[in-house]
Amino acid sequence: MTEYHLAQINIARMKGTNIDDPMMKEFVDNLEPINSLAEKSEGFVWRLKDDSNNATHLNPYDNEQIIVNYSIWKDVKSLENFVFRTMHAEFLRRRKEWFQKLEQPSTAMWWVPKGTVPTLAEAVDKLDQLQKNGASERIFDFKNKYSPPIDIAS
Repeated sequence: MTEYHLAQINIARMKGTNIDDPMMKEFVDNLEPINSLAEKSEGFVWRLKDDSNNATHLNPYDNEQIIVNYSIWKDVKSLENFVFRTMHAEFLRRRKEWFQKLEQPSTAMWWVPKGTVPTLAEAVDKLDQLQKNGASERIFDFKNKYSPPIDIAS
């Protein structure tokens, strides 16, 4: 029977012109502690990062105002605990200080076989599919959550 982990991608459009804009300083100054907290959180599996130990300089949208966060967790509960019940929640509440409101969903989640890490391009495609088609058991968000697939033995 296949075991699954939860992949998630979320994006944000900065109010600053790019990640080095002075208006983003407080957010940037707290990336390391928040990322470290994520990595120490129960259920954390993996996160996208570059040479600076975060993903803020990766630019899959070819837009310097859009930053991406992509990670894998044991399950939805683990991700929710980190996002809504740790120091991360304080920064989530303050997101209007640094980020513009997006008209489309900015977070997509989907189940991947344990040990699988889809590419960033695949993760971006998942968010695009969610934005175009809405939530389903294949791609969903925090408001519309789905359980991992059930393998049927043949």
